[in-house]
Amino acid sequence: MIVRQIMNKNVITLSSKDTIRLALETMKQNRIRHIPIVKENDCLVGIITERDVKDASPSIFQRGLNEDFLNKPIKSIMSTNLITGHPLDFVEEIAAVLIEHKIGCLPILQDGRLVGLLTETDLLHTFVKLTGADQPASHIEIKVPNVAGMLAEVSSIFQRRGVNIASVLIYPDSVNQYKILVFRVQTMNLMMIINDLQTEGFEVLWPNILGNDK
Repeated sequence: MIVRQIMNKNVITLSSKDTIRLALETMKQNRIRHIPIVKENDCLVGIITERDVKDASPSIFQRGLNEDFLNKPIKSIMSTNLITGHPLDFVEEIAAVLIEHKIGCLPILQDGRLVGLLTETDLLHTFVKLTGADQPASHIEIKVPNVAGMLAEVSSIFQRRGVNIASVLIYPDSVNQYKILVFRVQTMNLMMIINDLQTEGFEVLWPNILGNDK
């Protein structure tokens, strides 16, 4: 999946000459936390966030100073040392960038122009869809040896039962020679599948029918 498929293309922007007050009002009205700042031809020059405003705001007890602050131009507090992405970047790589730099959004540029915005919320929605958590399905976890062909072997058991797989996640077990396969499958009756898996020698971690903690 690439960024272009999930980025917000209808990006609300402001000018660096607009006031901080306008930025706050725009965030509140549109229920957003990040506003890219552009000049002519959608050229990105900065970004302002709720955190930028909070960090730069005077104390709430200094009302006069607060009014002066709100009337200042956005350029006085906006961030200009920006990390950006491209519409053809892979989503998982962009997610790693957000985590590494501890940022909540990434402006997306193409040919030097702002064409989209990707936020941590967009990534969370994408994760939900990729895992199939927004669709009715049953959850099953299987511990398998960390060797080639395990996913195909387990999937063939679902195929024999005519059960459709909605999504698969794979993550390492605490012991490196094993992996955990997490399936969401479109059936409510897991007993036959669990019996088949155990007959083939696979360890089913969830659902734990016998109630044994291993």
